[in-house]
Amino acid sequence: MKTENLILHLKKIFFCFSFALLLSSCSSVRDPDNIYSDIDYTQEDARREERKRILDLLEKNPVQALWRAFLLNDSETISDCEKAVQEEFDSAVEKSDWYTALRIQKSLSTLKSSLSAKLSKSLTELESLSKKDVPGLSGEKSTAQKKVSSYINGTVTIWVDKGIKVQNGMGFADRVIGSGFFISKDGYIVTNHHVIEDLVDKKSEGFSRLYIKLAEDSDTRIPAKVIGYDSQIDLALIKTEVDAPFVFSLGSSADLDVGDKVYAIGSPVGLERTLTSGIVSATDRKLFTLGSVMQIDAAVNQGNSGGPCIDSNGNVQAIVFAGMLQYEGLNFAIPVEYLKSLLPALAAGGKVSHPWIGCFGHTKKELGKDAGLEVQYVFPGSSASRSHISVGDVIIELDGQKITNLEDMQNVLMKSSAKSIVKIKYRHGDDTANSEVGEASIYLGVRPENPGYNIYKGDIIAKSFVPIFGMRLISVSTSSSRKYSIEEIIKGSIADESGFSENDPVEIRNIKLNEDNSAMYAEIYAKNRKKGYLDGIMAIAAPLDSPYYF
Repeated sequence: MKTENLILHLKKIFFCFSFALLLSSCSSVRDPDNIYSDIDYTQEDARREERKRILDLLEKNPVQALWRAFLLNDSETISDCEKAVQEEFDSAVEKSDWYTALRIQKSLSTLKSSLSAKLSKSLTELESLSKKDVPGLSGEKSTAQKKVSSYINGTVTIWVDKGIKVQNGMGFADRVIGSGFFISKDGYIVTNHHVIEDLVDKKSEGFSRLYIKLAEDSDTRIPAKVIGYDSQIDLALIKTEVDAPFVFSLGSSADLDVGDKVYAIGSPVGLERTLTSGIVSATDRKLFTLGSVMQIDAAVNQGNSGGPCIDSNGNVQAIVFAGMLQYEGLNFAIPVEYLKSLLPALAAGGKVSHPWIGCFGHTKKELGKDAGLEVQYVFPGSSASRSHISVGDVIIELDGQKITNLEDMQNVLMKSSAKSIVKIKYRHGDDTANSEVGEASIYLGVRPENPGYNIYKGDIIAKSFVPIFGMRLISVSTSSSRKYSIEEIIKGSIADESGFSENDPVEIRNIKLNEDNSAMYAEIYAKNRKKGYLDGIMAIAAPLDSPYYF
């Protein structure tokens, strides 16, 4: 893969922010003009306005409109929405788009809508159909080879030809090189999103074409096309019209532990048919905003991206996605469970969207054990907000699966479809024995690219600082909207690590965003209790996405 692309990708993963870049975009310190407030369904005017908004939403998102109609509990609006949902379902079935049809049928079943039983395909039928033709999930096992080196024939070199790049009046071949591996006999290949990013990025300029090179024929470039891609988990599915010489079986990363031996196959710096070995160094590195990745010490370099990380039986346990060029042996791979969860969405085609309910929080600890996912912030107008989930609630179940910690929530969301409806259960109150359990049907919206930016633009500063910096603020001045007192500091947050304490008086002097709204920089005048109430201006910066948004 191209050096500058890899560097940019790693910077994004590790949240390495340049303050000079942050200074390039400026935002005034003021609260937004309009902030969502809960709808009073007992007020006829409010009901009328909500009905109008629901009907406006119908054409763009019938399932979400139906969910809101159920919240409104208006039979006429529900009937209108069900007609639109059935049309969307029938269209999906006609196109054999079983992934979309399953999402709709499951949503109707969750709502217990009478329409569910009237549809042409049942939930059970669609669950079977949605997996039937998905490459890699057919259950076929690859034939065990006598030597580990034999597995190389199931890998390919990915070649993205971007034409000619002109620098200083001279033309240079512009290309991206990566790796991939076959997961079906008819030519489906897995690789990284960042390898084929120039082919799907709307901001990318110029002409790009995708080719693959077989391990057994490195001289022939074979055309390929992108089927589906996921930028947040850094995976992509591509297709070429060849009969795969070898097809890999997808294993289970759960079978691996620290110290187990693994092999990486790929084309580092374009050197095809390269196999390296090492051990699993760690299994829970939080380099993505969704889920954890594996750390391996098998040698990985530019061009290895997208190649398989296998065990001695040839089962794919992970997908190589990055190596720290300046640190030998510090390399990473995406657990194969994520790939297996995402394959139906990748095979359905296009960009994969991940769900979110509009919350921020951390694992709740009780007597030293994980006891659910504590909600520490709820975005106004989000699915969680409309479902009356509040700060302090503890999520204990989603879509019928138990939630004991943040990782459980991420795993369930990974397997769930955005724009669908699922059941959620949560506890009210700190006392587990006496707390009430709430249950609701909740809509899974599309996760924003930078949730923190949406929160900053859609909520007051005092509340938006909770998920962004980890400090809960309360206003202390009627004459100045910039003066606050810190009510709470979230442990381990940027505010905590920066030395802020509860009850510290602070004044927000300036807020700046970088060019792509992925990071925020704040200048805060504070009297810091931990430093003997010495006053001064502190500068803190934070990414506007993290694993704690869900």
